[in-house]
Amino acid sequence: MLIKTKAIVLSAIKYQEKSLIVKCLTHTDGVKSYFVANAFTGKKNQQKNAFFQPLNLLEIEANHKNKGTLERFKEIKLAHPQHAIHQNIFKATIVLFLSEVLHTALKEEGNNQNLFIFLETAILWLENHDEVANFHLITLLQLTKYLGFYPQQNSDKPYFELTEGVFVDFPSPSCLDLDQTLLFKKLTQLKFDDEQKVFSAHQRQLLLKIIIDFYSLNIDGFKKPKSLEVLKEVFS
Repeated sequence: MLIKTKAIVLSAIKYQEKSLIVKCLTHTDGVKSYFVANAFTGKKNQQKNAFFQPLNLLEIEANHKNKGTLERFKEIKLAHPQHAIHQNIFKATIVLFLSEVLHTALKEEGNNQNLFIFLETAILWLENHDEVANFHLITLLQLTKYLGFYPQQNSDKPYFELTEGVFVDFPSPSCLDLDQTLLFKKLTQLKFDDEQKVFSAHQRQLLLKIIIDFYSLNIDGFKKPKSLEVLKEVFS
């Protein structure tokens, strides 16, 4: 079936010497993986590689056979060129990190248009704003709404239990302590446009660890992103 849709690049992995396997979140069909033959040969194909940078927003035309095999692009173009993201070390590092998380967290299990709209909106916000220190933290936490384990909002209770994603009255080995829970509650209340200096660098590092632990406990096979240490260094 020939499909025209918007797509977000999650990853592009080299296959053998000349080709790519590109994983995208599409607006119409959820997560799809595509085979790009001869991606590194010829000037025209080499120029196409620029389309497959992490979290690029694309408009694609593709043949979707929906048989569990790799699909094929017919036409590709950038929907929204991301100049600021690629030119800013903070934004570029955030995008690399988030794309790794999404590559592991999102499964090929059908359409989720609300998830696509959320990520598209977030990426465009990142492109168009300068103060982005908390962007990755807010994005990761909000993403859990679409992955099915957003924290239950009994936030008057003093401890957050990571395995079940609930606030509780009494601590257990899988709970955040009192100070960590207060910090986590603060993050649940933040939006992209809120003041970015509400956390210190140390608090951001702590929140990042908490969220990665939260993902690891709630997503089967979740892998710690390789770019995590780079992100920590950039925002230290």
